[in-house]
Amino acid sequence: MQQQPPGPEAAVLVSIDFGESDHSESLEELLLLAETAGVRTLAVVQTKRQRPDAALFAGSGKVQEIAELVERLEAPLVIFNHDLSPAQMRNLTAKLNTPDSNVRVIDRTMLILDIFAQRAQSHEGKFQVELAQLKYLATHLVGMNQDMGQQKHAVGARGPGETKLELDRRKLDKRVHLLKDRLEKLKKQRVVQRRARNRSDVLSVSIVGYTNAGKSTLFNRLTRADVYVADQLFATLDTTSRRMFTEGLGEIVVSDTVGFIRHLPHSLVAAFRSTLEETVQADVLLHVVDANNANRDDQIAEVNKVLAEIGAADIPQVLAFNKIDLQDIPPSVQYDDHGKIARVFLSAKSGAGLDGLRLVLDEAKAARQAAEVLKSNQE
Repeated sequence: MQQQPPGPEAAVLVSIDFGESDHSESLEELLLLAETAGVRTLAVVQTKRQRPDAALFAGSGKVQEIAELVERLEAPLVIFNHDLSPAQMRNLTAKLNTPDSNVRVIDRTMLILDIFAQRAQSHEGKFQVELAQLKYLATHLVGMNQDMGQQKHAVGARGPGETKLELDRRKLDKRVHLLKDRLEKLKKQRVVQRRARNRSDVLSVSIVGYTNAGKSTLFNRLTRADVYVADQLFATLDTTSRRMFTEGLGEIVVSDTVGFIRHLPHSLVAAFRSTLEETVQADVLLHVVDANNANRDDQIAEVNKVLAEIGAADIPQVLAFNKIDLQDIPPSVQYDDHGKIARVFLSAKSGAGLDGLRLVLDEAKAARQAAEVLKSNQE
């Protein structure tokens, strides 16, 4: 158990090893997520179990240990590195509180949603995050009020009018429908812009990758833009597109997208599907990878899993191994068995290896032109 001095936003983190191969990496990410959210970690509690406890997730003995630690450290927040059911969250809150305390319990999904809420800048990004939060709240609202639903014939629960749950659900549904309508209008605007771009023979490039791999740094380097860059998880949430002109290639539209992470809440993937459609429509994906990360293969797999979920699995993809300057890795280009570029080693920060990206763009432009000729011949 690791301990640090208390801070203004302080929490005890709980991570349970159920035998997954990526448990240590997931815990490391939880620490980074907490830091990104502005939370100071007071202590990290770890344990092993074969399966989650149905009522308390961690088991009564471990929860008692957490309760004593929370009381001793006066921690106002406990963050579980897992998804908790509404009943588990309610039971844990009851167990971890004393008559004089007000300890909150949240899970990994709630933590990520909170970070997204802090980071969203555009109207669309804010709408998408709020929609994901409301969907999460709606499922937990039902679970937290199961007892009331089962006692609908009890004294005080009968007669005309609506229960508080029904009122809350109605408010949630109304807000969800409003957000969906607004997002649909924004989606239609983007479709119109994309059609105009396709007609103008502009090459479309989307930068994707695991969070904190250096996507925004590469985007800024390519487009001379001023997108926010930080050594944090989810520094970029809103898809940003910029036009750049390259000699011999003409205009190119480059899009920077939200970073992915393992166990990314499904509701967030669904909410951000509209902005991620820029990825689906791209001619080529630059999949940025942190070349220095020991878990880069797992991170590549996680990104590809989300790309498949949004329908972008078949878009041509080139792996851009970034941050080579940190280990003195020489810039280079690697080809697959078909003679196409598969990997580029570069440093978005120093600019080393960017010549390799020029070859990627040349290849993508040639493929686009060949596809257009084939389409024209078929018509």
